Amino acid sequence: MYRLMKEKKLSSNKNKSLWILITGGTSGIGYQAVLKLISLGHNIILPCRNVIRANETLINLFNELSDNLSIKGKIYTPIMNLADLNSIDSFCLELKKKGIKIDVLILNAGLQYTGSKKPRWSKQRIELTFAVNHLGHFYLTKNILPFLNKSNYTKIIITSSEVHNPNSSGGKVGFKASAGNLSGLESGVGFEMIDGNDFNADKAYKDSKLCNILFGKELITQLTDKKLLIPVICWAPGLVISKNNQGFFRYSREYNKLGQSLFSFLARDLLRITTTNEKAGILLSQLVCLSKYNEKGFNYYSNKILAPGKFIFEKTNVSYEANKKALQKKLWDLSESLVESKFR
Repeated sequence: MYRLMKEKKLSSNKNKSLWILITGGTSGIGYQAVLKLISLGHNIILPCRNVIRANETLINLFNELSDNLSIKGKIYTPIMNLADLNSIDSFCLELKKKGIKIDVLILNAGLQYTGSKKPRWSKQRIELTFAVNHLGHFYLTKNILPFLNKSNYTKIIITSSEVHNPNSSGGKVGFKASAGNLSGLESGVGFEMIDGNDFNADKAYKDSKLCNILFGKELITQLTDKKLLIPVICWAPGLVISKNNQGFFRYSREYNKLGQSLFSFLARDLLRITTTNEKAGILLSQLVCLSKYNEKGFNYYSNKILAPGKFIFEKTNVSYEANKKALQKKLWDLSESLVESKFR
């Protein structure tokens, strides 16, 4: 465990120092949120895929934090791979041994490899988009619940996307998100798409973002049954395209570099309908820190574009399909079955 120390105290650091577990914090939106949260004196648990990635992240954090700040937050970078349920087990066991209680759980990691014609697979042979974006987070959350502090600061935050909604501007493009009756999941390990259809990488991502919402809404039901009144927030950061080779689209670029470059230029530089990792990271840190986001129950917020370069972050309705209670429960039950199958 590392402590990041600098010289001068931040005047805005007036709140309780929280323990925050965040996935997907080594790059993109998550990394920018980690920078902000540490600077405010909060302690970060930042799981990394491997030791090399953990060391790179620590070096980057030390280099980017300004010398004129007093950084009280701690950073802990254990090893965990969301694409391997056994790795999640090992991480949670390590966390239990350390006796750390978590105030805020941020499920932020996201994978997209649009352009690929063939599915990629997790350690347990589950399609990789679903494995990382939903199932790994589902399993992690169930294991982390006993480690959550039960206080006014406790909350669970899930990074989703407006593409979960077929009626949104991004959701209308290409194949539309739909879970169908989850026949793919019912077939068990080795399915390509949750609705049982042939593989499409773009739809797989959109479906996983729909799963984020379905999971968040069912999670509230499960928590309420346990008398745990913990806020669950799903949010959509808007279209974020980095100018470097990091960030969200780094995997999709492997399959269509020219197409991705053209799309990035049009969306980011010409039409100005994108936001930055830094601005989205600030939104995520505000979801953690601001009291107006402490409302109990489920809430969904979206960073909507009003005009080129101008956005509004506000509470928003989820899609029609995401509101189906039977589908929320069925996804939860089938996710449990998939997880349990790894022990057989």
